[in-house]
Amino acid sequence: MAYVWRVVVAVGLVLLALGLVGLLGMAFSVWLRVLAALLIALPLRAGGDWLHRRTGMPAGLGLLLVTLLVAGTLGCMVWLFSARISAQASDLQQQLPEAIRNVQTRIQGTEWGKSLVGEDFDYTKITGGTSEWLSRATGIFSSTFSVLADGYVIIFLAIFLALQPKVYRAGLVMLVPKPGRPRANEVLDCISSTLVKWVVGRLVSMAFVGVLTWAGLTWLGMPQGAVLGLFAGLVTFIPNIGPIISMVPAVLLAFFNGGPQMALYVVILYLVVQTLESSAISPVVQQRLISLPPALVLIGQLIIGAFTGILGLTLATPIIAILVVLTKMLYVQDTLKDEQVKV
Repeated sequence: MAYVWRVVVAVGLVLLALGLVGLLGMAFSVWLRVLAALLIALPLRAGGDWLHRRTGMPAGLGLLLVTLLVAGTLGCMVWLFSARISAQASDLQQQLPEAIRNVQTRIQGTEWGKSLVGEDFDYTKITGGTSEWLSRATGIFSSTFSVLADGYVIIFLAIFLALQPKVYRAGLVMLVPKPGRPRANEVLDCISSTLVKWVVGRLVSMAFVGVLTWAGLTWLGMPQGAVLGLFAGLVTFIPNIGPIISMVPAVLLAFFNGGPQMALYVVILYLVVQTLESSAISPVVQQRLISLPPALVLIGQLIIGAFTGILGLTLATPIIAILVVLTKMLYVQDTLKDEQVKV
């Protein structure tokens, strides 16, 4: 009887553990949105605290000024460029399907193209027709901006976190046994600093890539240079994969408007911009702010993105940064007692 009872208890514990794992998996999307809110709240709070230290003004007033400055800057940018970018985005949506058909025609007009895809090849056999392709493309772009679709939830959560960070932090630290609470505060300080540095570094890279791409496409005489430059800057938020995503519509449009030569020029432009960003901007930003192994970031993006979609892919790098901090501080320094490893 005692043996049966032990088996029942063991099976119950296993089922409970599996249930908790499943619950955590289902709730992971919620945690991703909390992380997105933190990536907004922490830099705003850091800016407010910086004003507080520099000027002596109340921290709440500093937070308000920083928030108004950011919101005002974004509002001015939208007001200045909304009409132009909206018109170019509409033109781009109309021209991309034509660009794909044009690429297909040009490929089939060559000997190597005929041998590769055949004379009767139709791209609609793969995409399921123009209307279905458009719906898929729309789905891809809407997924890319899925964070914005949940914008009001993330923004309001970010506001609450930025207004009262000590309340939520104290509640989190309270879950740790008393002897470990000072170390928990150190870990949270390091995680907050790491996330703020990562956001600042991404913003610098996004601005550099967006402006330089816009200028380069305009110089080449490419249409829709503004919206393509904006898109390139936005997807730069996703390290490694973002530059590849941003190049695809630009190359297709260049092929449609100027042929293979223009497409080649656009590819060279994007490669030059990304080379400058990775060799000139990123090293300076990483040296001053945060450095993560590129291979580790890419592996994390592939794993997290495979399970959580575009939002997980977008936030994979800060998740990796948090895991690196936890590993170094709680395992290497505290468990292995290796104080030479710095965070």
